[in-house]
Amino acid sequence: MIAKHCACSPDADSKAKIESQTMLSSDAIVLYSEGDALFDAMLAAIGSAQQSVWMETYIFADDEVGQRFAHALSERARAGIDVRLLVDALGSLFQFYRSLGPELEQSGVQVRHFHRWQWREPLRYNRRDHRKLLVVDGQQAFLGGFNIHRQSSRRYFGALRWRDTHASFQGYLARQAAELFDAFWCGDRHRLPKENAQESSVLVPNQTRLCRRRLACIYADFLGSAKRQVCLTTPYFVPDHHTQQALLAAVKRGVEVRLLVPRSSDVRLARWAANAVYARLLDAGVKIYEYLPRMLHAKIAVVDGKWATLGTANLDYRSLFQNYELNLVSRDIAFCSRLQAQFERDLTEAVAVCATRWRQRRWVPRLAELLGWSVRRWL
Repeated sequence: MIAKHCACSPDADSKAKIESQTMLSSDAIVLYSEGDALFDAMLAAIGSAQQSVWMETYIFADDEVGQRFAHALSERARAGIDVRLLVDALGSLFQFYRSLGPELEQSGVQVRHFHRWQWREPLRYNRRDHRKLLVVDGQQAFLGGFNIHRQSSRRYFGALRWRDTHASFQGYLARQAAELFDAFWCGDRHRLPKENAQESSVLVPNQTRLCRRRLACIYADFLGSAKRQVCLTTPYFVPDHHTQQALLAAVKRGVEVRLLVPRSSDVRLARWAANAVYARLLDAGVKIYEYLPRMLHAKIAVVDGKWATLGTANLDYRSLFQNYELNLVSRDIAFCSRLQAQFERDLTEAVAVCATRWRQRRWVPRLAELLGWSVRRWL
């Protein structure tokens, strides 16, 4: 169901509740669950840049949010700062090119469009840059699921803004982010920065020279090593065969596996494809919950409270095997604890999918599921 959206202002109690849940700090990592707070922090960081602003996003919309970022980037470019913007050509199709792109380029921003359509290489168009990354002066970085559009803002979209999660960090992780952006900008999409084994957190792209499915392997390791509990949040749940087997094997070992997905999705075929595997997982003991209030767009996993990942990758074919993604993987206990607490809060606004009732669903949704599953690799 599509509801009418309004740019309403929250009352005092609601605003206080939102702000209390918006920024959660874990050492050098800060979590954001509200787009307005995140966008304000990102714009403040851009405004304070002294050397460079490097930004990468899937969606950069020509709306109130996109215009704020365009103006901030343009101002820094005119001030002589090295400003680079990498926008996915498909994700920002019809939203970026008409006015924002020319405005940015005229102000001195270096703008690149990832994988524009080319008749000579049509299959390349299917591989998208799904990363959402901002690096300022190589010292502060932001990474997560939020795109640059009004749908993530209560200020502009209203109470039905998308529910998402982002992180900001400095120091070692920010320097890693700068190296990863620079490599991607220069066309070396599989180069990895040097990793420090002493660090508790690391940035992980899904494709390297040695492995074209690195994040899929990490998820498999997470599920295979789980001893007590696995908590997964994803907006698009279309697991490949190996991920399904890992989930089933974890439950068989006595691990509690809880999956949180949106009741309403912005991609109906993706929801149908997800529904196609519910029955098998529910019968095995996987607990599936559907988030009710609004579109859920966060991508999070927490295992035994000891390992966690947050970033841009969904648990679907496109993120794990086709798109370019970037995740933060951490064994920082405080960070894991905060993501776990966020998961538990989200569950209070979700409803469990009943295995018995699911088996009794009618033939029409079953046909839709068959259709969704048949095109799952292209969603």
